[in-house]
Amino acid sequence: MKNQKWLILFAVLILIAVTAGALTWLKVNQKLGEPGIRTTPIPGSVARKIDLPEIVLGFTSTNVPEDKVVLDYLPKDTSFVERYYTPLDGVPGISATIILMGADRTSIHRPEYCLAGQGFTCDEKEVVKIPVGGPKPYQLPVAKWKVSRMVQQPDGQNVRVSGIYVFWFVADDEQTTGIVPFQCYLVRDLLLRGILQRWAYVSYFSACLPGQEEVTFARMKKLIAASVPEFQSPPKPANATGPR
Repeated sequence: MKNQKWLILFAVLILIAVTAGALTWLKVNQKLGEPGIRTTPIPGSVARKIDLPEIVLGFTSTNVPEDKVVLDYLPKDTSFVERYYTPLDGVPGISATIILMGADRTSIHRPEYCLAGQGFTCDEKEVVKIPVGGPKPYQLPVAKWKVSRMVQQPDGQNVRVSGIYVFWFVADDEQTTGIVPFQCYLVRDLLLRGILQRWAYVSYFSACLPGQEEVTFARMKKLIAASVPEFQSPPKPANATGPR
């Protein structure tokens, strides 16, 4: 029995040493992959400049400056951009955001964290496909969440506000709508190819009145379909929709 305990301890120590060695080797030898979105290099920085289109279909837009709280929360090599699109008919606008990781994977976080920080809860989840045009048309799988929160009015009454949150994760010829698959692909590429893929978290959000969710999503679909070809590389023919 005593010998067994020593053998188990020895095996555990060997496992710890091998794991530590493997992690050290990966850290030293890993290569940073190319983003799945179009970016402009920033001299002397791992971060990249990301541009969302200013005018899309019947939408105009304004650039939203980086929030200090967000920048302080994200790793320093994170790239970030946000634009607010306003339709010409004056209905509620749509926010578009892209977060691109550098060498620190914690740039990409669970969507629930963003929503909870703004007081929203998710009421319904589904994955849908949005037809994207351009030289190489394809079906873009996205996560579509119906969300809501209570807002206090000036008279003190609480009213429910709804919203649609659409998002996906994309890297070089890889894409998914789930945080767990994203993490699995990240580890797979690191272990098998020695490449730390630069994943981007792309999201669109629009608030709306309860009951107007599908009308709002229809408007968002048009914006997404028209804007995505302006910043996201199309999938390669052999992998037309990317991994799921």
